[in-house]
Amino acid sequence: MTTSATRRWSAFAVLLVGAFLPPLDFFIVNVALPSIQSTLHASAAELQLVISGYAAAYAVFLITGGRLGDLFGRRRVFLIGIAGFGLTSVMCGLATSPAMLIIARGLQGLSAAAMAPQGLASIHALFPEQERSRALGLYGAAVGLAAVTAQALGGGLISADFLHLEWRIIFLINLPVVFAVLVFGVPLLPDARGDSPAPVDRIGVLLCALTLGLLIVPLVEGRERGWPWWACAMLLACPLSGLGFWRYERTYATRGGVPLISVDLVQRPGLMSGLTGVLFFYVVSAFFLVFSVYLQSALGLGPLETGLVFLPFGVGAFIGPLTTPLAIRLFGSRVPAVGMMLEVAGCVLLARLVAASPGQMPAQVPLIIAVGLLGFGQGWALPTLVRSIINRAPAAGSGMIAGITNSALQISAALGVAVIGGVFFSVAGASRDPATMARAFMTAMLCVGASLTLSAILSIIASRTSAR
Repeated sequence: MTTSATRRWSAFAVLLVGAFLPPLDFFIVNVALPSIQSTLHASAAELQLVISGYAAAYAVFLITGGRLGDLFGRRRVFLIGIAGFGLTSVMCGLATSPAMLIIARGLQGLSAAAMAPQGLASIHALFPEQERSRALGLYGAAVGLAAVTAQALGGGLISADFLHLEWRIIFLINLPVVFAVLVFGVPLLPDARGDSPAPVDRIGVLLCALTLGLLIVPLVEGRERGWPWWACAMLLACPLSGLGFWRYERTYATRGGVPLISVDLVQRPGLMSGLTGVLFFYVVSAFFLVFSVYLQSALGLGPLETGLVFLPFGVGAFIGPLTTPLAIRLFGSRVPAVGMMLEVAGCVLLARLVAASPGQMPAQVPLIIAVGLLGFGQGWALPTLVRSIINRAPAAGSGMIAGITNSALQISAALGVAVIGGVFFSVAGASRDPATMARAFMTAMLCVGASLTLSAILSIIASRTSAR
């Protein structure tokens, strides 16, 4: 190893920022939505696209971002990605219309997809074998910390109203961070790349993006616009595009190329049901959207108070992984399913609390338990679910399956916001009546619970299939 310990850990600290920012900027927006809506006069559908557009762009191009790092050097792609993230953060912060903000968020997702994979991929090049497990642990902690602190951080920034920027500060605060990363990253980061990088499957990327766009856009915009013909046409075209993508990937692999998604690999026993379960799992992201809107619009809480309500989720999500070894001894391969059922219990309890006192803040202790259950269950389910899927792949395909799993999580988040967010806004309508919004929130939480239940069943099926 040619780099000193101080230098390689300093370089890794720079790369960790690239892992921290993408989930932070996904979740931090939730507490700003009412402020964005009032300032830009955005519709409910446009608010959903601010979140799901970012997640969809990030999901589709995440695997491609890793491939680009292998081809052109991880240092170069990381620095381009972080610079693009800074530029698009400025675009978000200066947006004067919902359309401008949605476009900027999509481009921000693309930038995040370029920089995020480089940190994980660089661990092998930076560290000797005895230090890699520690580096991987820190990488996972950075991603988890971003997700669980985003709500409170966003609420605090907006409430401080620095220079009267209101919600814009949550994007513009990225600028000093990006500047520091560029200053330290240029001299510190090694110019590593893959040993035998494969060309990017460009047509596969475009077909995947087209399929996802044909699904998400009409699900979000269709309800708002009364289901016009073009929304129905896009939904009908979506499975055709998906079938075309699937067949192209198989043909591309037959010709000797490395496809975006290996059809033969994901069809291995247990992998297909496991990955399908992932698509139903991360819809819990919609919880942050609908609860933020309910707390601020129906109860009149400010952004900081709203962010603090989510803190028990962060505490639970931190404690959950620490107790995973005990959970594995107790429940074995069913830990992901048990974790998800704890989340379902949190969803049901929270729905009952809101039903018992619509328009009023639920009792503090039961509220903390409900939100904490959601976080604790997530802390059990997420790492064990991802690990169980990757472990079912052959050694040669583990990297691709890891990328596919991470992309599936982001697609699940985008679909959760689109579908369950759509259910919430459909039931709420234009009303800001607390009882109506409480009913909308309860409906959305029951949808989240149903989706998590289905994901738990699929994870059990996957574990049984792979055990045969």
